[in-house]
Amino acid sequence: MINKLNNSHEKVAAQIFTIFQNSYKVEALLIGVIDFPPLSRNINHIENSKSLFYGFTANKNLAAIIEFELHDNCLEIHSLTVDPNYFRQGIADKLLIYVLQKFRFSEAIVETAVANTSAINLYKKHGFVEFKRWTPSHGIEKLAMSVERCI
Repeated sequence: MINKLNNSHEKVAAQIFTIFQNSYKVEALLIGVIDFPPLSRNINHIENSKSLFYGFTANKNLAAIIEFELHDNCLEIHSLTVDPNYFRQGIADKLLIYVLQKFRFSEAIVETAVANTSAINLYKKHGFVEFKRWTPSHGIEKLAMSVERCI
């Protein structure tokens, strides 16, 4: 089941934080880095975020989260995380499909590490194409992908 999450409530923000931590620790290992910027987010940051958060619940547990913003017909995906206990069950795919179908946008964009081939393949499956590569000051090579839609 997919539901909107009220990240301004401390308990919900704590659940989001836990999934972010669990998932991003695995991603950091996957891409081979120790200092991974998403791991520095705290509960207070999540509580005060203006992003929209949607969660996938499995067996009464929050299993995955997609975080995004909508600005001027552009859907900006900030994170798509799955708790490691729920990996390889197609949950990220379901959350992405949900958001891409539910919201109106002319372009959707996402950024990820170049080494995160699982994420890149998921976005490609939904029509996203790479449009930019760069290495920020933290040293993790990234790419940006987008998909366009008629509205």
